[in-house]
Amino acid sequence: MRKPVKIGRISLALLFILMMALLTGCGQEMMVFDPKGPIAQDQRDLIVISTVLCLIVLVPVLVMTAVIVWRYRDAKGNKAAYKPNWAHSTKLEMIWWGIPIIIILILGGVTVKYTYALEPSKPIQSDQKPIVVQATSLDWKWLFTYPEQGIATVNYLQIPKGVPIKFELTSDAPMNSFWIPQLGGQMYTMSGMAMTLYLQADEAGKYFGTAANFSGEHFNDMKFDVHATSREEFDKWAAGVKKSASPLTQAGYDALAKPGRSGEQFFSSFPDNLFYNIVTKYAVGGSHGAHGAHGATSGGSGNESGGKQGAAVSSNKMEDVTAGEGHGAHGAVHSASGK
Repeated sequence: MRKPVKIGRISLALLFILMMALLTGCGQEMMVFDPKGPIAQDQRDLIVISTVLCLIVLVPVLVMTAVIVWRYRDAKGNKAAYKPNWAHSTKLEMIWWGIPIIIILILGGVTVKYTYALEPSKPIQSDQKPIVVQATSLDWKWLFTYPEQGIATVNYLQIPKGVPIKFELTSDAPMNSFWIPQLGGQMYTMSGMAMTLYLQADEAGKYFGTAANFSGEHFNDMKFDVHATSREEFDKWAAGVKKSASPLTQAGYDALAKPGRSGEQFFSSFPDNLFYNIVTKYAVGGSHGAHGAHGATSGGSGNESGGKQGAAVSSNKMEDVTAGEGHGAHGAVHSASGK
């Protein structure tokens, strides 16, 4: 009779070890816990603090459950006290109600603090002027337009380290989610809406970016590399793309927006007001009534000077859209702790 019990215990232990081994494969080497920017660092801290606070309750409960089951098991020679008429203990009630209440109050305070601190449209404090990057989710690829540099890329993102990046997010396809785990939490991209997300890379390196929302057959191919370099290297790269790449025409964009996979592509320019037109194309009349842009600014570029003029014009249009709608962008930002 003892042998089957022993085999059962060994089997449970092996099952637990196997489960832990399988869980280690979740999350690309736990990138969320290896932050490379201020937003990701704060989100990591929130996860750690919340986990520790929860474990203060969870661990004692699990340990006590195991101890009670073992101590009061039905076995010959068990010397545990038998008190069938016991019903109440003020001291125990204060312990198992008081500790969780205190922890919940602390957890609530911490959550409120980080919720306001990590508001996605809140600019990152820095001496450097933010760089605007407009990200549009397509089927099944990412289009990145740089209105200030007048260039565009597909499935490739390059940014300077130590400089805040103001991402303006929208979709010209089913709703998706923009996520660079080591730089910050994910945020939805939705058609007819322009969302703002500030991120920053503090270290040079190559970071993983992806679409974190199911959006059809090839959603798993919506991955992109984020290259954080020095400002000098970034400017040199942007100038190289501007000089050597082909322009993205409206016809080219229409073809790009059709469902299909794509590799990395680079464009020396893109149509004026492209981002603005994508945001408002699903609105009544195609030019107004779209949801607010939460500070979204710019559009397209035909050339170096024309690009800046086009960006300014598009910025005014975006502000008009925001004012006309009467409310900011709706959407959701996900902390690393979950959707």
